[in-house]
Amino acid sequence: MIIIYKNYIFDFGQVLVRFDPWYMTNAYVKNEKDCALVSEVVFDRLYWDRLDIGSINDEEVKAGICSRLPQKLQNLACKVYDNWIYNLPLIKGMKELVFELKTQGKGLYLLSNISNGFSQKYQSVPEISELLSLFDGLVFSGPIGKVKPTKDIYYHILSKYSLKANECFFIDDNQSNIVGSESVGIAGYLFDGDVKKLSEFLNIKINI
Repeated sequence: MIIIYKNYIFDFGQVLVRFDPWYMTNAYVKNEKDCALVSEVVFDRLYWDRLDIGSINDEEVKAGICSRLPQKLQNLACKVYDNWIYNLPLIKGMKELVFELKTQGKGLYLLSNISNGFSQKYQSVPEISELLSLFDGLVFSGPIGKVKPTKDIYYHILSKYSLKANECFFIDDNQSNIVGSESVGIAGYLFDGDVKKLSEFLNIKINI
């Protein structure tokens, strides 16, 4: 039986775009050994978990990064951090899927664990800005101090946009986040990177 939902809520990283620390680092650090080290430090969850909840700022992150790297890599590491937002390629086929849902008159929403910095700068990235302009509402965790998979953030998006949980379908690449959405009555789909499989599950035809 196919269930028809009014609203579709998408995660961002690894769902709409590819968030690949090696790719983002290698754009600026070409030596393989240095790239591995810088990637490990810059994208350490020690910083990113705090960025997601808005309890640390960019300057504090960069100070922490520099304290853990040899001097020769500090400027490069800061460059990687300052520019990661410009190195997020769209996942192939996802833009087409989003556009088809929009064409069908579905409500489109974003629910992402992501930093204040991203929420303030994403419009400077044409491809991302164009994609997110199709959405009816965006919730970024950093500015509100709530993160998935806690129930608060799901209740937040439902309340902010006057949505009914049983009319929403949530797509995320993290099982814990799916469990979180389902705990408040929002059906979820664990995305594994296969847009064709997702489109078939949703009974939506797109050309990929």
